[in-house]
Amino acid sequence: MGKKRAQVRQVKKTMRQVRPKPSAGAPGGTQQRRQRERYVEAGGFLQGYSPETVIRLGYYSAAAIVVSLLVMVELIVGPLAPHGTGVRLVAAAAWLAPVVILISLIAPGVRLAYRDRKAQPLVVQGQLMGASSVSTSRGLGMVMVRTRTGTEQYLCPPEKLAKVPGNVVQVALSVTPNLRYVRSVSVMGQRQMARAEPPVPAVLRRLQLLPLATPAALATAFVLGDDVTAFIPLTPDWLHAVAAAIVGVALGGAVFGVSYLYQKRLMAEAQALVPGGVSG
Repeated sequence: MGKKRAQVRQVKKTMRQVRPKPSAGAPGGTQQRRQRERYVEAGGFLQGYSPETVIRLGYYSAAAIVVSLLVMVELIVGPLAPHGTGVRLVAAAAWLAPVVILISLIAPGVRLAYRDRKAQPLVVQGQLMGASSVSTSRGLGMVMVRTRTGTEQYLCPPEKLAKVPGNVVQVALSVTPNLRYVRSVSVMGQRQMARAEPPVPAVLRRLQLLPLATPAALATAFVLGDDVTAFIPLTPDWLHAVAAAIVGVALGGAVFGVSYLYQKRLMAEAQALVPGGVSG
């Protein structure tokens, strides 16, 4: 009996030591999810721009929102409004599209920009892995640094990369904690090789325009599809209102679908340019 109990205890101990192996796809999915979270937390497509630029963009966006609200009031109670109360409400509701898009895209970055104006920049030191004066963000370059915790990529104004060499050296970046704006780049190693700048592919220039062109096209599609239909004579009023709403939503959905497919195509072309066929 004592021998059997010892064997049972040994089996239980072995079972406790065995752990199920994590699936092969789990780490990659977790890493991609974390990258998306960091992208959103750092201001989305406003990441890498200076706090002053983002705040200025916030002022322009606020002015555009005020204009949209005034147009909504005009379409409801103004003399140039379409016929019928229901049609007026539907025509005015279309102008919520640019308001919602601007608030969702710009407001988080503006909030981070105000924080960065008062925050102390972080100093990131490490080994320079690569630098380029262009990136997928318009007007920004990119620098890659290997630190103690891993490899980090930062969007950076091209003029701050003018003196960065092509060889592996130690660099120090001064980065704002929220928008990850690179305020300065210091080279601590010996500059030996000039950094060669390859020609910018046309696909990269198109990718730079997508973050701005897609929301603008989406809002324009909603507004034009809805309001143009609202001003077309049609009876009864309830059918007119439904038709205006359907046309606006359908046109906006079509623009979203086309932009999504176009973005996937551009990303595939951009990945094909990466040496070694690296896919993301």
